Amino acid sequence: MKKISTALLAFRIMAWVTGVVLAFASVWALYGYLFLNYGAEGGKPLLYSILWIAHGWLYFAYLIAAVNLAFLLRFPLLKTLALLLAGTIPFASFYADFVMHRYVASLPDKNVDKAVKQDPTQ
Repeated sequence: MKKISTALLAFRIMAWVTGVVLAFASVWALYGYLFLNYGAEGGKPLLYSILWIAHGWLYFAYLIAAVNLAFLLRFPLLKTLALLLAGTIPFASFYADFVMHRYVASLPDKNVDKAVKQDPTQ
């Protein structure tokens, strides 16, 4: 189905964008609290705060893409929740992207169009 491959593409894009922003912000936070005294009041730069706000909005878009994909694939509640939580753990969204792409590619041909089946990485 064209809907599943489109939903998978939207999910993959949001998983990568959200994952990169979260990973960068997490590494920056760790470095900042360990070495730059971000624990002090007013010790954080404005860009740092903007980055976390951006992650929040990107995570919201990630939630929409993940719920759309989970509904199209008729996932049970726990599997859907695991997919949604992957956007909150650094580097977990990359793994979720890998697992979802592999799952959709393993579906029978009648459910997924040829574009998803022809993955150049495999």
